[in-house]
Amino acid sequence: MSGITYQRGREPHPKEHRVVFRNVDRVGWDTGIDTFLKEGGYEQLKKALGMERSAIIDEVKKAGLRGRGGAGFPCGVKWTFIPPGNTKPVYLICNADESEPGTFKDRYILHQDPHQLLEGMIIACFAVGAKLAYIYIREEFPEAAQIVEKAIAEAHAKGFLGKDILGSGFDLEIYVHRGAGAYICGEETGLIESLEGKRPYPRIKPPYFPAAMGLYLCPTIVNNVETLCHVKHILEMGGEAWAQTGTKNNTGTRILCVSGDVKKPGYFEVEVGKVTMGEVINDMCGGLKDGRKLKAVIPGGSSAKVLRADETFTVGRGDDARQLTIRDIPMDFDTMAACGSMAGSGGVIVIDDSRSISWVLNNLNNFYAHESCGQCTPCREGSLWMKKITDRVVAGKASPADIDTLYGVAKNIDGRTICAFGEACSWPTESFVEKFRDELVADTKPELEGALVSAEPLTAAAGLR
Repeated sequence: MSGITYQRGREPHPKEHRVVFRNVDRVGWDTGIDTFLKEGGYEQLKKALGMERSAIIDEVKKAGLRGRGGAGFPCGVKWTFIPPGNTKPVYLICNADESEPGTFKDRYILHQDPHQLLEGMIIACFAVGAKLAYIYIREEFPEAAQIVEKAIAEAHAKGFLGKDILGSGFDLEIYVHRGAGAYICGEETGLIESLEGKRPYPRIKPPYFPAAMGLYLCPTIVNNVETLCHVKHILEMGGEAWAQTGTKNNTGTRILCVSGDVKKPGYFEVEVGKVTMGEVINDMCGGLKDGRKLKAVIPGGSSAKVLRADETFTVGRGDDARQLTIRDIPMDFDTMAACGSMAGSGGVIVIDDSRSISWVLNNLNNFYAHESCGQCTPCREGSLWMKKITDRVVAGKASPADIDTLYGVAKNIDGRTICAFGEACSWPTESFVEKFRDELVADTKPELEGALVSAEPLTAAAGLR
């Protein structure tokens, strides 16, 4: 990043390794195509159009790029799932819904570097044979939608979109589609249903794997904003060179979004696995607020399982096993999973000892009860049931037995729904009860055991309406 000047107070931290965020908060940078072209924009597209499509996919596979939207699935492998001999149209969808609480990275790309995304998308479309692509942007990003629409028009005018792109014979159109503000549309098949103009009920997989039966039941690749941006840089660096950043099986960089009880919340692009949780909180975010102690961290967006500050985690097996504290955990996909949570979408939510765990869990449960699409009974009924129980806990109207009921409801949602929303709403409750049962029980009243308490009047008392 030498030679680049950033806005005062928004300079990258020394531990950062900016690739996708190279131009975010940069002095003298704007979203116009002329600025992008001066920095070598669309040069990788020109390179890609002279390559075999399979060679582009091979480079992405060599790079080991894993999806940055939350699932962490290998991107290049996903691209190969399009059925061989397919005769149907192929579509590519950029998931810019970004509705996971605690995550706020993609919006900065849309707002400040839209042509980076477009170049990555066009290369990806060429690689998979898609001639029509959509950018699905959440309703709460109206300015981002306008910026991207303008960037698409500029790319058209320069010959990077439309018919016979740069004389290659490749045709491509990209359209912006704005969602209506539903968390469930972050799930790829729910997004596809929404894009088709229907209620966003996620589809059953199998058989409706998007790469085989996606948009209009045609092969469809769905990738996140950050993931598609990396495609451009992989082609520039070469897959093997790109894979030298990050760590084994966790290659490249990813953007962490840190919020909650730290002095300097914000976004940080780091090599995957090269910084620890302790470095993120204490070095990059300036530590906890004065006089406070770390209580817990939700490491991958609100649906990730919570980690207690005083836990120790065993990672590896046999002679390779090692003990980690929460501060020692490398910020990568595999270690986070080994510690019982997930890296998810990179939304790190820090909780200090000033926070009531009952309030935190109730806040999450209110969100998920509101956002359930209602298709599956366990999720539709269970998410609201968990909200009503934690409403009572926060209002001081719950009994100790309610905590057992709360946990039982969560366990009966987990693994019993069509899409992963069931796990998204149940995992926070499961993990908070497992890790903080004593604190939750302390907020209940034994004398209310067996009492009938209506939860409906308690939402206001919980401070959440």
